[in-house]
Amino acid sequence: MRRLSSSVTAGLLLAGVVLSAAPGAYAAGEPVFTVDGPAEVGLRPYPGTGEPRSAKVGVTVHGPDEDREGGGGYDGEYTVTFDLSGVVGVADVRFGETGSSHCVITGTTGTCTDAFGIPPGGDTVAELELTAAKGGEPGATGAIEVTGRAEGATFTSYTARVTVGGPDLVMHPLALDRQVEPGRVQNAPLTFTNAGTADADGVRLTLTTSHGLDYTRRYANCDYTGTRDRTRAVCDFPGTFEAGATYTLAEPIGLKAGPHAYREIFTHRVEERGGARKAPKGAGPELTLRKTRATPRAADLDPLDNGQEFDLLATNTAGFTAYGDTLAAEAGGTVEATVGFRNRGPAWIANLRSGDPVATVDVTVPAGVTVTGKPAHCEPRTATGGYRQEPLGAPRYFCDTPIRVFEDEDFALPFELRIDRVVPGAEGAVTVRGQALARPALAFDPETADNTARLVLNPEGTGSGASGGTTTGSATGSATTGGPAAGGTTGGTAGVTTTGGTAATGGTATGSAATGGSTAGAGVSAGATGGSAATAGTAGGLASTGSLALPVAAGAAALVAAGAAVLAVARRRAGAQ
Repeated sequence: MRRLSSSVTAGLLLAGVVLSAAPGAYAAGEPVFTVDGPAEVGLRPYPGTGEPRSAKVGVTVHGPDEDREGGGGYDGEYTVTFDLSGVVGVADVRFGETGSSHCVITGTTGTCTDAFGIPPGGDTVAELELTAAKGGEPGATGAIEVTGRAEGATFTSYTARVTVGGPDLVMHPLALDRQVEPGRVQNAPLTFTNAGTADADGVRLTLTTSHGLDYTRRYANCDYTGTRDRTRAVCDFPGTFEAGATYTLAEPIGLKAGPHAYREIFTHRVEERGGARKAPKGAGPELTLRKTRATPRAADLDPLDNGQEFDLLATNTAGFTAYGDTLAAEAGGTVEATVGFRNRGPAWIANLRSGDPVATVDVTVPAGVTVTGKPAHCEPRTATGGYRQEPLGAPRYFCDTPIRVFEDEDFALPFELRIDRVVPGAEGAVTVRGQALARPALAFDPETADNTARLVLNPEGTGSGASGGTTTGSATGSATTGGPAAGGTTGGTAGVTTTGGTAATGGTATGSAATGGSTAGAGVSAGATGGSAATAGTAGGLASTGSLALPVAAGAAALVAAGAAVLAVARRRAGAQ
């Protein structure tokens, strides 16, 4: 079964074509499938000598949304028919080699029949190859009508308008420095040529900068929109842009590498907009184009050369700092440990080209516990990093990041842990590293000392056992990233604080805990690196960690019933005692 060709889809989007489909008569209750393709196709005129150049047209079919009735594809056979009679004398048409083995042309009719149905997300119907017909004059035009049919389904129709000759806007590449320091400004003198056989009626420039780049000036005839990871400027220019002429911006675009710049991309694209209008968007000068001396270029009526991309690498670093957690619980209980890392900048890191994860968080589970819940994107591994099929209960997990991590982002991973047996001071590890286990170094992070943190369960000296007796004590410690707060006690235990993530560097924690028996006292842990929490002291031997979460031990519930204690909000859950 074939899937929708990503190369065809990407090519159509890059070309900026408008996909067109005319609505048909929909039968009640039947799924409706849409046949798509480029609405306009331009062909290079038939040459005086040599072979004509072809244009490739991808035709696809898409089903309804999966959450709607009839969604999720179609299981039966379907047929798509191409009426080629409208381009006789204008273009010669044949099916290409990509995805068209099930297609034939008889006379002026092309037919594609697929017995495998339409998968969810869509299917590639065929690839057409079109060349100008011999003897056809520039300006000749016609249309290809495409329809579909299948039992129990309805298809929209689609029309492709084919014209011999036309404008061909070709964007020139930029010659900028690819290695820059943050804060540096470079001027981009954008230039394009109309390498076609006809004038263009108005043009539109579309400029896109990734997160680490910004424009030094904004213009009245450009519309600026975007998300956190990119900004897009769409600038319209009315007028006639002559065939064979070259145009450049009267004022170059200023591009500034921001303080968080690292690997960046600047994309610039030009397309005809059919009398593009002036549309002032705000204050600032108007961006204009001027005609320049043309340079020799190969004319090819190819919409894929309308855009260019420029890659830039800023001399910058990012600080990925791992954080673990420190928790205490009785045997049989369940706790939630939140581990991960923070990017302390200054750079954001993004693999915009490869689409690979930026890093991997490598989590080693402490002894005596079983992982009963994990983030969806964390893969189970053996203790040595080998493949493991069972998703839960693994001794180790590899968790990939997305393809981008912003300069102030906290990548938190919640794990649910069941305490099978209490192992005092059981310790695991949390390491943020490169994707390849054999090459753990992060090229952008020169500080490796903070790439690993501890995941500790039941630190030695905490009230996690059940040894009986009554103890009243308190502990006050400095809440620091890297381990539990330490303090003196009077017949009690040292306070336990969360490592990273929930207890602040430089904050303080005051609490009380007891080894078994009954406990009196209250504790507060406040301030967080990347968050904050305040919790009251817990009873039943479960020490407060200053983290955000929930239930306390069943023994604490008994104290509440007796009116003998104050319950605190805590992040972790303890099992029934």
